Amino acid sequence: MALEAPLLSKPSTRLSLNRRVIPTAAASLQLHREPHSPFSFAKATRRIPTTMLAAKAGAVTEPVTPVDSTPVRIVALVGTDSVSPLKGTPWEDVMLHTVKRLKWVDEGYEMLVFTDDICQSNDQNAVSFGMELQRADILVIVAVTNQESVEWIQTNSGNIGNIICFDSSPELQNKLGGSYIHREGKGDIFGKIFDTDKSKRSSESMEVVQTVSQAWERHNSDDIRFCLLVIINGYIRPVPSLQNLRSKGLSTLSCMVKNCGPQILNCLLDPNCRKALQCLNECSPVDQVCNYRCIASYESPVLEAFSLCVLQKHNCLGLDAKIPDKPYVPPMVKFRGKDLCHETAEDLFVGWLGNLDWSWRVVAGQNPAYDQFPCQYQLFYRGKAKGSFWYEPVFQVKTLEGKMVWRRRKYRVKRNKVPGTFQFSVLDNGVVSNESWTIVDVADDLSWGLFYYCGAARVAGQSYTGAVLVSPDGAYPNDVHRSRLVSALENCGIKEWELFTVNNSSCANPPLGIPEGSRLHSVIEVKDQKSMSGLAEV
Repeated sequence: MALEAPLLSKPSTRLSLNRRVIPTAAASLQLHREPHSPFSFAKATRRIPTTMLAAKAGAVTEPVTPVDSTPVRIVALVGTDSVSPLKGTPWEDVMLHTVKRLKWVDEGYEMLVFTDDICQSNDQNAVSFGMELQRADILVIVAVTNQESVEWIQTNSGNIGNIICFDSSPELQNKLGGSYIHREGKGDIFGKIFDTDKSKRSSESMEVVQTVSQAWERHNSDDIRFCLLVIINGYIRPVPSLQNLRSKGLSTLSCMVKNCGPQILNCLLDPNCRKALQCLNECSPVDQVCNYRCIASYESPVLEAFSLCVLQKHNCLGLDAKIPDKPYVPPMVKFRGKDLCHETAEDLFVGWLGNLDWSWRVVAGQNPAYDQFPCQYQLFYRGKAKGSFWYEPVFQVKTLEGKMVWRRRKYRVKRNKVPGTFQFSVLDNGVVSNESWTIVDVADDLSWGLFYYCGAARVAGQSYTGAVLVSPDGAYPNDVHRSRLVSALENCGIKEWELFTVNNSSCANPPLGIPEGSRLHSVIEVKDQKSMSGLAEV
């Protein structure tokens, strides 16, 4: 049976972005032309429909109002007592957390979570479950292998237009847009599509399958939500944030050629810039880590000039991403028993700098694309000019040649009205990113801190959120602080099992240091604790 699905939007230029760099512009250049990418120059590769381009792995979609008043109804059925790869967290807990995360995107997304033992029940809960299935737009099946449950699902789910099965019995079939997807051997989670109809609709449905398969295999909370958004966008109703990264066709090409001809030519003639384009073309559009590594491996002034012209100066893609306003994360209000003021909040960012060669080291982070690179150092300091404040992250990236290289960025930091909240801005590989940062909590002895951020690269059409757990030595806080840490994470809408641990094992010779004449603490005193005496050699 051929896969029949509603016609999706025309594919556009493959685009991608991440917070610290801007592969979007680079990925716009490809090596051979394709019908729906008027400014493509790249070899034809597997492409993702426009409807999926905006939300990449690890990216957080900006808050939107529902497109219409009709809710999207999702039923999630998970194996009873099943355990996820997310640090052994029960799948039921993971999916219940996803309910909240979906609401941050659109209040009209309604998901109910059940365990599969309900399929063998005859109580009122089972009746309610059956009623919810009758009106569900999507059925998500996770880790269901019980044969009785499998047979019950096969008997009672025929009316549901979209069924996706993850880590479940091979007897369960996936369905998109009312058409079944048949398994043909091992491979991705959906198997292969038995495609006798070579229509554009079937081809684009294959793109949905591949995109969801790749995202699910990452096993993180961002991508679990992303999988559902892709299905909603493709087969239920548009997800506005997934429409954001869209080529304007001839108008985009005209803008690029009219305004940025020399920059485009220089990029194509420059070996590093060409390698970056070729590398980006091999990355899945949902793989921000892959895209980041491409740029980090082949960073060059030529690539920066291209991005600066096409995106930042002329916004040839016509994008306008906003900083997400959900979830709302409150800052800490007291430090060492006193109300937090702006000066103290800045001092908390400055942290250990002065006693050590860095302010903080990142222990773990929530965003799968940006917060897990090795050996992340944070440098916060006051500049020479009155009221100036700066943030410079220093971190390692493993290049595609297998080399470990250091990268460094520089953010301007300004206070918000509320102490403990700040606005960060950076020109990163030619594109400005603006971010809101919140000091969620810092221990009185500065043994750890939690910083939350949300941001957007407006002209690249990308918004995101994340959080970093920091300490002076890059080690996880001890159990004495665990309850307070968990509470701080909850204030961010983050579960501890969502955090990615940073590899801080091989961090020799980081390119640290701050400009001469910079100033450090203003209010608080950072004592040189004996327990921290060996940190400078770490």
